[in-house]
Amino acid sequence: MTRVFSGVKPTGHLTLGNYLGAMRQWAEVDQYRSDALFSVVDLHALTVDHDPARTRRLSRQAATLLLASGLDPRLCTVFVQSHVDEHARLSYVLECVATDGEMRRMIQYREKEARERARGRGVRLSLLTYPVLMAADILAYGADEVPVGDDQKQHVELTRDLAVRFNQRYGHTFVVPRATAPKVAARVMNLQDPTSKMGKSEDSGPGIVYLLDEPDVVRRKVMRAVTDSGHEVVYDREGRPGVANLLEILAACTDGNPESLAAVHQSYGSLKKDTAEAVIEVLRPVRDRHRELCADPGYVEEVLRHGAEKARAMARPTVDTAYRAIGLLPPVTEAEPALNAAR
Repeated sequence: MTRVFSGVKPTGHLTLGNYLGAMRQWAEVDQYRSDALFSVVDLHALTVDHDPARTRRLSRQAATLLLASGLDPRLCTVFVQSHVDEHARLSYVLECVATDGEMRRMIQYREKEARERARGRGVRLSLLTYPVLMAADILAYGADEVPVGDDQKQHVELTRDLAVRFNQRYGHTFVVPRATAPKVAARVMNLQDPTSKMGKSEDSGPGIVYLLDEPDVVRRKVMRAVTDSGHEVVYDREGRPGVANLLEILAACTDGNPESLAAVHQSYGSLKKDTAEAVIEVLRPVRDRHRELCADPGYVEEVLRHGAEKARAMARPTVDTAYRAIGLLPPVTEAEPALNAAR
């Protein structure tokens, strides 16, 4: 069976972009067709300045929203990255295979480095090396597929390169994964800046729809979305990015087609109204289920505990094999000293 791995980073509240671009496909498709693992990758949240208490809150909220989006722990493995030591263990080994040049060529590193320096902050070493940790997240489980947005494809390519290089130098150890992406709304854009991704790392903003936004808040944000000059509703991603973003969101929410939806709307106001209502309806069951899960925190904790146990059992054999392959001495078991003494 195909194995799938993906995760969400708890650096902000999860958004409509996270749901339409990834989480819904995980719940509706991936957990049924594959041996799937989904993780809250909290170690990645430490690569920039953060509030520890907020990171813990966002990690729990992200895990709860994964379950609220429809992930079923009977069908897939849901866990928190830092609860499985094998991620950090393998990350260092892969750092010994990666190069400084590869890390500095990562587009997201250059963007985040510039942002951190503009804020007068030092750039953490982990920001440079976190693509290697992401590679460890994937390779530890022998994942065949990694569902990601366009902005993460470069990191999956790095993962493939590291897997191939390790296998060639030290013997076949890792499955070489491939990136996959949904066909529609793989990258939902900011409602106020349709040339930028709707990112969760921003603290707030009228262009970002969060999964837990109240219906009136969603409606207000969508109705105030930036459109384009002119009045005709046309699907043109390059020429009219604002309208195209609304059409793609509406298409993703209604299982429609952006071009066909453009043909039935005569005005921007009509398009915004229909899009707002479609978003509210898509998010309604997620919000309702999230409320139920928050009332039963013990259930979420049990899911995460069991998920970490399953993930650890899957990852440990591969990581142990990688340690031996690269030249590290295997640990001595408790029985071995007595056995050696007897000899």
